Amino acid sequence: MADVARLAGVSTSTVSRALRRAESVSPALRARVHEAVAALGYVPNSMAGGLAAARTRTVGVIVPSLVNSFFAATLDAMTERLAPRGYQIMLGNSAYSPETEAALVNSFLSWSPAAIVLTGQAHARATMQRLLGAGIPIVEMWELGENALDSLVGFSHRAVGRLAARHLLDRGRRRIAFVGAALDEDRRAAQRSAGFAEVVREQLGRPAVVVALPQRASAATGGLALAELLARHPDVDGVAFSNDAMALGGLFECQRRGIGVPADLALVGFGDLDFAAWSTPALSTIRPPRREIGLAVADHLLQRFDDPHAGPTTIDVGFELVPRASS
Repeated sequence: MADVARLAGVSTSTVSRALRRAESVSPALRARVHEAVAALGYVPNSMAGGLAAARTRTVGVIVPSLVNSFFAATLDAMTERLAPRGYQIMLGNSAYSPETEAALVNSFLSWSPAAIVLTGQAHARATMQRLLGAGIPIVEMWELGENALDSLVGFSHRAVGRLAARHLLDRGRRRIAFVGAALDEDRRAAQRSAGFAEVVREQLGRPAVVVALPQRASAATGGLALAELLARHPDVDGVAFSNDAMALGGLFECQRRGIGVPADLALVGFGDLDFAAWSTPALSTIRPPRREIGLAVADHLLQRFDDPHAGPTTIDVGFELVPRASS
């Protein structure tokens, strides 16, 4: 850094600010610093900087799946906000396992991150204890509820399930069911199922029909689950699926059986994945604000990094019903 400062004709503190907080340096000085960096092939030592500052400029983020495009959009949005400020994401995949999440948290904390972002609020007790004692901002995203560790950014999945049930009832369906997968692992899908069941009890006065297979959610699982539902309840006339992939599999199963959608069976999913609008018929769904969650998480963290007096918050980003031809 001293070599860069000499070549650029600035102080080492100016070099540090130009590389870490570019907006705090004038464009002219910033250009001189970057020219010197390019000429010398200088690469900042993040570990050394982290030792000097007690924290590295990394944000640990743990998601339950790297396949799920919900989380990919959220991560892209977080990177879009954090990278220009010199913060990098350190990513971990818990595979819906509290034990794996605990191991990732321990590993991330050993690198002295600036913050840690978790998906949801279900964690092992030891994980919560480690995080509460870390002295850094913690954000739980994609979920809202009580007893937050620090900050929450998300929406109510129970309210999503309630909306799905009300949508089917508003379409005149009275023999409705919820189809899910791995509800013992996927807490947020289980909350959607619970919200759906609440409305069925309130509006129809009976327990909800819920079919949940132990496999992970996929189009194949959705088809199998719908087949099981129809075997048990052949008169069903409306189904809410735990996500769009499951709903797509259910749609394929209907087409194989010659069941008219929505004439005989109305379908609604969750996620508004890319294929939902292009399936035949197009899938009704509930759209979560995938990018907005990432942007809100990143903006909140940057505020905390800049202002040591800024504290925890809860941000409800909401969701949106997208009615299409399948219902």
